[in-house]
Amino acid sequence: MAYKITDECIACGACQSECAVEAISEGDDIYVIDPDVCIDCGSCADVCPVGAAQPEE
Repeated sequence: MAYKITDECIACGACQSECAVEAISEGDDIYVIDPDVCIDCGSCADVCPVGAAQPEE
């Protein structure tokens, strides 16, 4: 199960530099995670200051 970035994202970019597989990219307003590349490690969630990176349900 991949992670996703919610609308709570403040586009700070902290998660992008933390992603080991480069699954995170800058979207129009918020960052987005490619679910086909995400390895579900949770590193993005650990560094997100607003808790916007969440496991998909």
